[in-house]
Amino acid sequence: MNRRIALRHLALISGGLALIPSCDFSSDDILAAYENLKVTASQKQLLGAISDTIIPAGELKGALELEVPDFILVMVNDCMTSENQVLFSTGLSAFSDFAKNTAGKKFDQLSTKEKEDLIQTGIDLKPTETPEGEKDKAVSYFLNTTKRLTMQGYMASEYIQTEVIPYSLIPGPYNGSALISEIQKPRING
Repeated sequence: MNRRIALRHLALISGGLALIPSCDFSSDDILAAYENLKVTASQKQLLGAISDTIIPAGELKGALELEVPDFILVMVNDCMTSENQVLFSTGLSAFSDFAKNTAGKKFDQLSTKEKEDLIQTGIDLKPTETPEGEKDKAVSYFLNTTKRLTMQGYMASEYIQTEVIPYSLIPGPYNGSALISEIQKPRING
């Protein structure tokens, strides 16, 4: 009886090993967290590179460190109309080709200045009434939306609101003769 079980397990393992070469483990799966968007992991990485180019790390943390790409995708997924979601997704998909056609390289291979110029060129695109113009419209919409949401997500992050510019829900006491010094951090919203 033990021999039968051992042979059955051997047959199952052999069948499994025979199927492994036909499996494609290199595919770029669609992220399940964003049900209205069809975003892959490589596209999310590209979005992170774009947002990090818009607000890079320096003395302060950058957009990528504050997970702004997740904020962008959640906002597009939850707060935009289906037409705008399609336009955003189309622009995200077309951006790689736009970068390759405009700069001659992939976005990741460009220098920081070239990335900034490419993003500004994409934001300033004036689409025409051709099929190529539709891609330009999608790329321009994608970059404008990404820039706007990057700034919004960065300024609303916990890091900015607690460490850089302290948030005060209600105004503090009024002191009309206080001098504003370089050391004092500005308070926003009160």
